[in-house]
Amino acid sequence: MVIVGAAIVRDGQLLAQQRAWPADHAGQWELPGGRVEDGESDEAALARECLEELDVAVTVAGRVGEDVPLPKGKVLRIYAATLVGAGDEPRAVEHEDVRWISAHELDDLDWLPADRILLPALHTLLESP
Repeated sequence: MVIVGAAIVRDGQLLAQQRAWPADHAGQWELPGGRVEDGESDEAALARECLEELDVAVTVAGRVGEDVPLPKGKVLRIYAATLVGAGDEPRAVEHEDVRWISAHELDDLDWLPADRILLPALHTLLESP
């Protein structure tokens, strides 16, 4: 099973969201995203998840980093994304909080373990021209 995540960048900052549940991960940070359903492309799943979790439409671009193996044979796959509407502001629909962070703030958040693995790739994404 594939879990997709969005590295949404605006004005040189990355959007992160803070988990509200389950209890053992509440308060930790992650990239928006979720499960790819049967018959759904990675890109369609990511667009759907961002609408559900953040109430915003995104344009999905290329891959960021390598696949991250997850428990039970799952894999986490991250894609770069941008907000469709320049004035759109993501909101925490299913999460505790959302925050725009700069490259120098990346390492300061308490990321979920799978997302933490992707920090070098996220630094590269944010620091590229």
